[in-house]
Amino acid sequence: MSKQMLHAIRTQVMWNRLISVVEEQAQALLRTAFGSVAREAGDLSAGVYDRQGRMLAQAVTGTPGHVNTMAVAVGHFLARFPLESLSAGDVLVTNDPWMGTGHLFDFVVVTPVFMDQRPVALFASTCHTIDVGGRGFTADAASVFEEGTCIPHLKLVRSGVLNEDVLAIIQANSRNPIEARGDILSLVSSNEVGSRRLIDMMSEFKMAHLDTLAEHILAQSARATREAIARLPDGQWRSEMTIDGYEHPVTLVATLRKQGERIRVDYEGTGAASRLGINSPKCYSDAYSVFGLKCLIAPEVPNNAGSLAPFEVLAPEGSIVHPQRPSPVTARHVIGQMLPDLMFGCLEQALNGQVPAESAGSIWVLAMSRDSAQGQAFNVMSVGLGGTGARPTKDGLSTTAFPSGVGSIPVEITEAQSPLVFWEKEYLQNSAGAGQWRGGLSQRIVIGTRDALGFDCSAATFDRRAHPARGRNGGLPGAPGRVDIQSPNGELRSHEDKSTIHVPDGGRLCIELPGGGGFGPPEKRSPELSALDKLNHYVRSDPAPKVFSPLPSTPPTRRSS
Repeated sequence: MSKQMLHAIRTQVMWNRLISVVEEQAQALLRTAFGSVAREAGDLSAGVYDRQGRMLAQAVTGTPGHVNTMAVAVGHFLARFPLESLSAGDVLVTNDPWMGTGHLFDFVVVTPVFMDQRPVALFASTCHTIDVGGRGFTADAASVFEEGTCIPHLKLVRSGVLNEDVLAIIQANSRNPIEARGDILSLVSSNEVGSRRLIDMMSEFKMAHLDTLAEHILAQSARATREAIARLPDGQWRSEMTIDGYEHPVTLVATLRKQGERIRVDYEGTGAASRLGINSPKCYSDAYSVFGLKCLIAPEVPNNAGSLAPFEVLAPEGSIVHPQRPSPVTARHVIGQMLPDLMFGCLEQALNGQVPAESAGSIWVLAMSRDSAQGQAFNVMSVGLGGTGARPTKDGLSTTAFPSGVGSIPVEITEAQSPLVFWEKEYLQNSAGAGQWRGGLSQRIVIGTRDALGFDCSAATFDRRAHPARGRNGGLPGAPGRVDIQSPNGELRSHEDKSTIHVPDGGRLCIELPGGGGFGPPEKRSPELSALDKLNHYVRSDPAPKVFSPLPSTPPTRRSS
């Protein structure tokens, strides 16, 4: 066997080992996180970086919004704390939206790795913390100053000594201080696990540094991505999407220009920043834009600084995809998680017939709470998932978060943390967009309380109620979302805006998530599949009107799917 072949095999083995290192880092975070959004839904990410702050590898576990923003965030840390100024045992932290992951609820923790007293790499991780003070998880704030506590780039741990002052500030401003502290310490622990495993790997392979391996990984990833881009025809394509927004509908506009081995996206024409907190900082807009492009162009290429480099994203300052400080940004995913479908709209013009239909897009965050004046106080978060768009050769996925990839939080977890009861959680009939391939089904969720007292729920993230997911190539749109409040006597009242919902004593919150769009003309669907759709009431039709009766004193058995 030649030396060249042996070197190639050795490099591949080291790459695979590096992936296992960051995956173990992510699993450590999942096992130790306190907040259910991180622990159960997987709203987190983990990765390893070279000494220049370039992302080398990411864990499979994680969301694009976290991973791709962290790819840039580590550079901001190094600008504040150059690597040569750090010591073994130092750990850095921030939740600055513009230099982190886009809003205050995500703390980014960075740990330098030292071997023989020399820095060899950095590990970074992040996860969603349930509460950071301010107004809580709502888009009602008028500025980021109202949204919670912002921690600038600081040393959370200095030479192995934990900075309790930083944690005290975070805990003093959180409605869930124990969970907030636990999540941050779990980030520190996960980076420590990654650091130990990396040192083990380097010792085993007798590596004095990662520089050679890093250059190989980044060069190969960049080359593979450029080759994939080059296979597309040169051209320029424009796409628009209107979504519900907050105070008024928002039109997102993107122009994609492909030339040679590079792609540039320009959001010129997109609406101005909202006065409320659905704005998407550019780091977050970049993250989901590039994710959408990579899904179709180079999905098999590892996600790192090399594979991200051939993409460029431009956006007007002051737009809703590039808001300026101090714009409110808590619910930035309402905008950011719609951008992959906008990228799909551009690429459909270059890849006719090969691009999925639109999905439900941004997840519905069920941030539910009650203060002590109303009964037992609680502050919990659950996740509602809609359907994905139909694919060119397959139906869409039901109750699946695209593009974020987060999972739902088990009903039992939320019920154990609060007096809430999920009376229904099931697939929603008539929610899939019809087509040769139908969209994914959404779900229906009905929530009340054991003590029959009222509670509040933020509606800031409940989009696609007026503008459902569109079909592709003749496919029909998915069902729009819907929110109703049921009073104790059975009366149903629709909640159509984004203001915080108050569920009265004895009432229930009834939520129907949006479904995915269909692909291809419905008349081309096979008779067998059409019969199955009709039997199970999958695709959109005119469902019978809902009839609600007064709530029984003994609730029915909860249905869950």
